[in-house]
Amino acid sequence: MSGMKHNRFVTYGWVLAALLSVAQVFSGNCRAGQNLQSVKVPNTPVIDGRGTEPVWQDALPINVRDPVADMDISIASVYTADQVFFLVRFPDPDESREHKSWTWDKGRQIYGMGNEREDVFIFKWNMQSKPVDLSIYGDEPYVADIWYWKACRTDPMGYADDKMHTLGATEIHDANVLSSRTGKTMYLVRQEDGGRGAYYINLQVKHAGDKIPRYKHRTPLGSRADVQAKGVWQGGFWTIEFARALHTGNIDDIQFDTDITYQFGVSRYEIAGRKSNPALTQPLFGRGDVGESLSLHFVDSLKGNAP
Repeated sequence: MSGMKHNRFVTYGWVLAALLSVAQVFSGNCRAGQNLQSVKVPNTPVIDGRGTEPVWQDALPINVRDPVADMDISIASVYTADQVFFLVRFPDPDESREHKSWTWDKGRQIYGMGNEREDVFIFKWNMQSKPVDLSIYGDEPYVADIWYWKACRTDPMGYADDKMHTLGATEIHDANVLSSRTGKTMYLVRQEDGGRGAYYINLQVKHAGDKIPRYKHRTPLGSRADVQAKGVWQGGFWTIEFARALHTGNIDDIQFDTDITYQFGVSRYEIAGRKSNPALTQPLFGRGDVGESLSLHFVDSLKGNAP
């Protein structure tokens, strides 16, 4: 690694630590557009992707428009003394649980990456001390907590991947280079939380079938295991349940105080700043972005009383 690249890593780490130290004190203390009320309930729902538990009857869903996917998404939330839960539902004509499968090239006698792309869903949480444009095409820097449910890679283990987005105007090694809405050059870093993920690449050299899974599963650890999630596809709809502790104690996570309102956004597709690719089974994979700015507000009941 060159000295310049090393300095960029050091700068990024220092800036990120400074931003997060502020964010943990003032995290999301703002109001955005449409408001999702998280209702206090006495019992926790089972995270099985069905959403049939009686506690969900106490929730008030909102409908959110995803402009990239061109669809409405239903989101509801409840919480207990130490956890917060979300119920997500959106239409999908088919269930996509394969991702970049190994496909055997008979001519070259090696495996190549297939065009399959899994279904995904993302929560993106503002970790700044003020409202921000959570789009990756915004003009101002921000740090965001990302909960990334993946039908192939994380769902079999009952989790969402826990990551971060850092958008800034300073060049950083390995960042995605983007052009903001007003033409500014911005840099997006997509960073995994500490610990290990719920999957890893299954390296395969010898022929074991014309098409085999690219990933193997394992129990996630550390901060990447903070978010439980499970999805079920049935009758042309995905239903996904999420659960996370209000306080994880990890600097790379948003910490929820039930007296504070939190800004967030959602996306049906991976947020990576890529262009549409018609060769993929899901051409919009990687083109996702936050559309509507939302806020989460904790209440004792739907009468609107704060906890």
